[in-house]
Amino acid sequence: MEDLKKTAEVLNDLIKINNDRIAGYQKAIAELPAAHVDLKALFSGLIEQSQNLKTELQEHISSRENVVDEDTTMAGRIYRAWMDVKVIMAMDDRKALLESCEYGEDAAQRAYRQAEQEEGISIAAKSLISKQKTQLLASHDHVKQLRDREKVI
Repeated sequence: MEDLKKTAEVLNDLIKINNDRIAGYQKAIAELPAAHVDLKALFSGLIEQSQNLKTELQEHISSRENVVDEDTTMAGRIYRAWMDVKVIMAMDDRKALLESCEYGEDAAQRAYRQAEQEEGISIAAKSLISKQKTQLLASHDHVKQLRDREKVI
């Protein structure tokens, strides 16, 4: 049986994860040296992706007359603080920066996997979660691929 409140809670958690992701990449862009134009473009694309995912989640919640949460998660705040330290310490260390980004992408994947396994949420919400998880996995794999290339260089 579908629980509308449970569905809204799960989707709001994913909105928070996307808010964390947006804030993390905005911070990374702000701290990046000008020479890393390619990473700025990548991070801007990942911000746009999370904004789109967040919009889809918000529309799903709003269509069922539930409240949309605009906050971030405590784990996300901790992640952003950790990323701040890593960025400051590794301004020109692309590998370290990409490792930080991969850490964040791993966290997003964990959150989406947990959401997918929640009992009592609507079939439409499960479908949306699964679709978004696949999109985020592609981004995760792209960041990982870039990080792996840095090891070789």
